[in-house]
Amino acid sequence: MEIVEGIGIGVAAVLVALFVLFLRRALVTRSGGIIRLSVRVTTVLDGRGWSPGFGRFAGDELRWYRMFSFALRPKRVLSRKTLVVERRRLPEGQERLSMPADWVILRCASRHVPVEIAMARSTVTGFLSWLEAAPPGAASPRLAPQDWPAA
Repeated sequence: MEIVEGIGIGVAAVLVALFVLFLRRALVTRSGGIIRLSVRVTTVLDGRGWSPGFGRFAGDELRWYRMFSFALRPKRVLSRKTLVVERRRLPEGQERLSMPADWVILRCASRHVPVEIAMARSTVTGFLSWLEAAPPGAASPRLAPQDWPAA
């Protein structure tokens, strides 16, 4: 009987964890402005280190939340004021196995720290529009499209 109780408690714990993950996502996404977005969290191995998640636009910030996390706070916050897109490329090698085929990788710099983000090709246009949209008088070049390969 103890084994059955242990299995029951384990199954209940997994179900509660899944419920909390879905509840967290519902709380974060309830106000809209959400995109599917992967961020490269480590560059130790070529083509690896991508973490799936979703981004939420909030004013001048893009807040990135990990897909499988219990945290209500974003894992990373990218400010429109300091974010610069350096280049755009298609997934290569191992990256093609870890993300959908229609995704594009943007190499950015935020406060001179490199950041790689990946998103659907259809989302890139909206992201770049958000990045370029700035209050009057705050215009600065944030894109270097002459370096971009056709994607």
